[in-house]
Amino acid sequence: MKKLLSFALVLAACSCGGPGADYAAYVNTRIGSGGHGHVFVGASVPFGQVQLGPTSIPQTWDWCSGYHASDSTVIGFSHTHLSGTGIGDLFDVTVMPVVGEVRYARDGMWSYADRSREVTEPGYYSVPLLRYGITAEMSATERVGIHRYTFPASEESALVFDLENGGAWDRATQTHIEVVDEVTLQGWRYSQGWANDQKQYFYAVVSKPVSVQPEGMYARCSFSTREGEQILLKVALSPGSIEGARRALQAELPGWNFDRVRSAARAKWNQALDKIRIETDDESARTIFYTALYHTMIAPSLFSDIGEKPAYTTYSLWDTYRAAMPLYYIIHPELRADVVNTMLDIFDTQGKLPVWHLMGCETNCMVGNPGVISVADAIVKRLPGVDPERAYAACKASVMLDERGQDLRKQYGYIPCDLYGGACANDMEYAIADAAVANAAASLGHTEDAAFFAERSHSWRHYFDEQTGFIRGRDAKGGWRTPFDPLSQGDYCEGNAWQYTWLVPHDLDGLTACFGGREKMLSRLDSLFAAPMDLAPDAVPDMTGLIGQYVHGNEPSHHIAYFYTMAGQPWKTADRVRQILSEQYGTGDDGLAGNEDVGQMSAWYILSALGFYQVEPASTRVFFGSPIFKKAEIRVGEDRVFTVEAPLTSPENRYIQRVWLDGKAYNKAYVDFADIVRGGTLRFEMGPEPALWYDPEQI
Repeated sequence: MKKLLSFALVLAACSCGGPGADYAAYVNTRIGSGGHGHVFVGASVPFGQVQLGPTSIPQTWDWCSGYHASDSTVIGFSHTHLSGTGIGDLFDVTVMPVVGEVRYARDGMWSYADRSREVTEPGYYSVPLLRYGITAEMSATERVGIHRYTFPASEESALVFDLENGGAWDRATQTHIEVVDEVTLQGWRYSQGWANDQKQYFYAVVSKPVSVQPEGMYARCSFSTREGEQILLKVALSPGSIEGARRALQAELPGWNFDRVRSAARAKWNQALDKIRIETDDESARTIFYTALYHTMIAPSLFSDIGEKPAYTTYSLWDTYRAAMPLYYIIHPELRADVVNTMLDIFDTQGKLPVWHLMGCETNCMVGNPGVISVADAIVKRLPGVDPERAYAACKASVMLDERGQDLRKQYGYIPCDLYGGACANDMEYAIADAAVANAAASLGHTEDAAFFAERSHSWRHYFDEQTGFIRGRDAKGGWRTPFDPLSQGDYCEGNAWQYTWLVPHDLDGLTACFGGREKMLSRLDSLFAAPMDLAPDAVPDMTGLIGQYVHGNEPSHHIAYFYTMAGQPWKTADRVRQILSEQYGTGDDGLAGNEDVGQMSAWYILSALGFYQVEPASTRVFFGSPIFKKAEIRVGEDRVFTVEAPLTSPENRYIQRVWLDGKAYNKAYVDFADIVRGGTLRFEMGPEPALWYDPEQI
């Protein structure tokens, strides 16, 4: 690890990297593995189907990914994991190397891992298992995991396939293990959990002949080993069939050169991390930035076989519609159409766009219609490869359904708090989706629809209580929720009235009018960040990273700091964004303020560090904050680069003074998506004093 650190410091002397640069050396994959980060630690390639890494004994909330920095137990190495979620699942096809007889159960085969000798980096993971004297190593292609285990001398060495353990969240409903020949196994694991009808097929090959002893959901592959002998294992996955898994193994990993696979995985990560090259003197910011970029590319994960149309899963859309999806639309032109078209295919299957889609299953987790927002965003941005009318039809149909409180919203104009739980949160997220559909309709010339959905997106205004200045639950008769405590969780989702009062990224003008004008609104916004950091006794653990009652550890707050720019006080956006970047992100195991949330927490850092953020749903406007890098080169296409320059930026020089776009003076508070993806140069003059370079009345 010291050699890796030294190499990283040498690389840090380079300005922005370049072809062949080892960006992976900047990544600290353990960031977010402690605290409540819930990140995946193990081997994968960008957006791969396989996430191969250790799974621990505990299956409580902080072990949603199967790994936590506080614990060193290992029950095996599973081929699927979630990263940064607030609920656990998966851990499919777990393999545990053992020596001697073991009992087949979660607490029967486990071993402590020697974390002092753990190596974790993009595309590779290794750790010694103390109980057995075995060193485990693993790497991956898109659909295949490769293991290398260094054994002691023993006549009782084995690899145990475990199809039972899916943690506390996931229960195997049907499993099958079949011996093909002396080195090959195949089978499947069906399970119910967060994904309530998951099917995972596998095809596995060992590097030497084994004696297989099936026992229920387990199979022991036994062999003898000499001291230091290395046994390799390849396991391919398919969401559809054993044959699909077999084809994946033949196409992606026909040989046995572990080190070549490891090098290839690192090369894929370096190519992906090369999407953005930064110039900075702040080594911690460099590490946090490239680790964040790495975390945004673990999911969505591939969910299709070789030769099929690319499809993806793990759509944490309530989180990712805010920053991660807009980031993908900027830096992943090769991926974005497939991600959006997968959502349209999901609509064709289930009759609505995804809410939180996992392994072919709709979990309906979280509130609102978040998939609608990301698809509408693709329409407005005219993403190539996405049929805009097909996409619009899916958006419109999804927001016109009568499920999940939407029927009440149609009947009353809002969701009454006495008739539906979490009424404010549900209605307000539906309102954001309506605004997104209105913008998509307008961009396609559907003027009547645009007017209808724009008006319906104002439903949240029913909840604004002028007397208290908060968003507050309202019953079917129009009465207020009584008694009212702004810290209470009842009418909100993973938040309270302090945060949800600002959950109107589509209607700041409406919120300003509710407060009685811009000055009163800005004063109240100041109070959000200055309020006591108190939480109700029933507050969910997701509410972390507090600055006053701003909660950066959870998504409903993520746009709020940028309201200052939209309201004509960009220096306050700069102050708060810089505070969040420095206080809520770090280089330690607990370096994330809250759940990574499948890339959202990291995407906020990436965009904000570059100097901008998309506040509005389905919009091409990306509002300015405070860039922290002297220079960033963003690859927005095969031959196009969008360069952001802020040569004088520093903690003191955090305020934008003037802006230039492609050499011309620029007097807007935002840059347009089209200007970004066309390529060009955005230059910020930074200084130590607040400044206003645009007319707030023109926003």
